Amino acid sequence: MIETRMIGNVLELRLARPPVNALNDALLIALLEALRAAADGPARAIVLCGRPGLFSAGLDIPELLRKDRAGMLAFWRLFFDVQRQLAASPVPVAAAITGHSPAGGAVLAMYCDYRVMARGPYGIGLNEVAVGLYPGPVIHAVLRRLVGPRRAELLLSTGRLMTPEEALAFGFVDELAPEAEVVERAVGWAEQTARLPPLALARTRAMARADLVELVRDAGRDEHDTPGEHWFHPQTQASLKALVERLKKK
Repeated sequence: MIETRMIGNVLELRLARPPVNALNDALLIALLEALRAAADGPARAIVLCGRPGLFSAGLDIPELLRKDRAGMLAFWRLFFDVQRQLAASPVPVAAAITGHSPAGGAVLAMYCDYRVMARGPYGIGLNEVAVGLYPGPVIHAVLRRLVGPRRAELLLSTGRLMTPEEALAFGFVDELAPEAEVVERAVGWAEQTARLPPLALARTRAMARADLVELVRDAGRDEHDTPGEHWFHPQTQASLKALVERLKKK
């Protein structure tokens, strides 16, 4: 599920769950384990990437629709564990957004220190409401931190995906690059950052990212602090099942 490669002192973690890197329990567990292992390893920085043309298509809706309430609660808690691990990573994490990155894919990218996105006909953003999902207060707060309150309100409440150029202008990503150079540019940023004096870097990142860590600190640990009830609402289930049918026809 996760392919790893050391490039000097930078660890590349490549999402590798064909065909679209959809987020299910197995992929999230593999990513969480890889991030935790990296925290104790020799890497001075991490690059999280996908395949050409696609970072992650977000949640694996067909698989998740088969879960009962207990299964969905466990999934949300796992997803928040990954978000916590990214937020509190002891080493910098760059996202190499190699293409489309809606919903859950955009969530992973939001917690990284730096985001490089491919130029091209790609979309990124939190389109949960467009498919009938409620993103919740934590995702809203993290988006506000990135793009400001007014843009967060518009993007989240309409579910509109941004073009790469819009994502750069809004501050959702930090850099655009040709598709073939996205990973290389993210690795370059990671290598440059990893050369900074480690103690000063660690303390400064901890200070600068303390608000992000706090936002997600307790997310999902209380049964009522998940999108669980909304997930099982008849309207939500109908919207998600309609989405699955549309995807089958593509």
